[in-house]
Amino acid sequence: MDFNTSLILPILIALWVVRMLRQFLSLPLRAPRLSRQLDWIWVPGAALLALSFFLKSDLFDEAYLVFVLSVIGLVLLRTQDYRPARTLLLGLAPYALYSLIELLVALVGKTLLKSYDEVFDTSQGFAVIWLFTFGLIARNQKKHLEQERLEREREIEDKRRIEAENSQLERMVAERTATLTRQAQELQHTLDELKTTQDQLIQSEKMASLGELTAGIAHEIQNPLNFVTNFSDVSAELVQELLEEQQRPDRDPDLEAELLNDLKQNLEKIHHHGQRAASIVRGMLEHSRQSTGERQATDLNNLADEYLRLAYHGLRAKNKAFNATINTFFDPAVGSIQAVGQDLGRVLLNLFTNAFYAVQKRQEAQGAGFVPTVSVVTRRTGAGDVEIRVKDNGTGIPEEVQQKIFQPFFTTKPTGEGTGLGLSLSYDIVTKGHSGTIEVESTEGQGTEFIVTLPG
Repeated sequence: MDFNTSLILPILIALWVVRMLRQFLSLPLRAPRLSRQLDWIWVPGAALLALSFFLKSDLFDEAYLVFVLSVIGLVLLRTQDYRPARTLLLGLAPYALYSLIELLVALVGKTLLKSYDEVFDTSQGFAVIWLFTFGLIARNQKKHLEQERLEREREIEDKRRIEAENSQLERMVAERTATLTRQAQELQHTLDELKTTQDQLIQSEKMASLGELTAGIAHEIQNPLNFVTNFSDVSAELVQELLEEQQRPDRDPDLEAELLNDLKQNLEKIHHHGQRAASIVRGMLEHSRQSTGERQATDLNNLADEYLRLAYHGLRAKNKAFNATINTFFDPAVGSIQAVGQDLGRVLLNLFTNAFYAVQKRQEAQGAGFVPTVSVVTRRTGAGDVEIRVKDNGTGIPEEVQQKIFQPFFTTKPTGEGTGLGLSLSYDIVTKGHSGTIEVESTEGQGTEFIVTLPG
């Protein structure tokens, strides 16, 4: 008996092909059961190898080749949803068909096979080239699909990261919202009134966030509310002491008078701070109210002169010892402009009042040697616009806060002397109501100049 060693090489090649096919098609993940079954592909080859001990035939290796090609074809059919597998199946089909025909012809008779030897050689070469070409195509498809898979994974990872960041941002927003809610609750009934004006107060160019607005309102209004609450509590105690004193048989008229006097003073303070809280509310309502007035021809010089005197005498009514030097230059060329006189007068009154306040504070700090001076200049520019300059030699504004002075509730005045709404309201009237500009130039300790420019 002769041993046919020609089957050993096909068996080894079959094992190598199975290994490569597993890697190429990712069979352990895509079809794990089919991948395990391929481990037995060597068994038919071994059976044919054992049979060659008893039967001498040159067709065993060709038969095993057809078997291996058939198994590979079945695997590709099972995984044809994978595009490279379909391409490989298309490339394998001519070579498998050629091998099957060659085996069948050899079974009929080798004479016939030799007669068409050139035809079979040509067919085999074509089938091999076809298989090689489609193998390259399948490899390129696999690379392309792998790239697409990696891109999808990156997109999924990016989406997951964005979702995580969004979740973190939502958590931070929720925490911030909870903080704002706690602050809002501290305003109690007064805040309920202020909520009706919030939509008008929230201006994106004036406020950094809703939290800054709410904190500003709470800070401004909490002080007078605290005073009202505290003096109310003290007054209740005084009333109780007075009642107890009146019930004693040996009443002390002096003590009763003292208690009544203290109670009167407390009520005056309650009234004062109540008016303070009410003024803040009125200021907010005024700030939020949009002007419905129509533009009319307005003599700017007369308007400036009128409100300049009004501001000066208003401050003198509060402090009769205060005096200031007023310098004016009203350019006759300014004439009349189209404006809402009432709104523009509100702007001028605010600027003049701030100027007199600044020079008064500097005079209090430096003493009698300082001469408070406020200058007002109007002129028509070369571009046809009109310009109003209000200059003082007061305390000045620090550079780091000059960008904030037009924000609602921002003020450099001590608590109780300003709500921080005047300049914000003036900014809206000039820029939004009259399409103009308002600028500030200031040097701390030397003075401030506001420049209002309006279309002519």
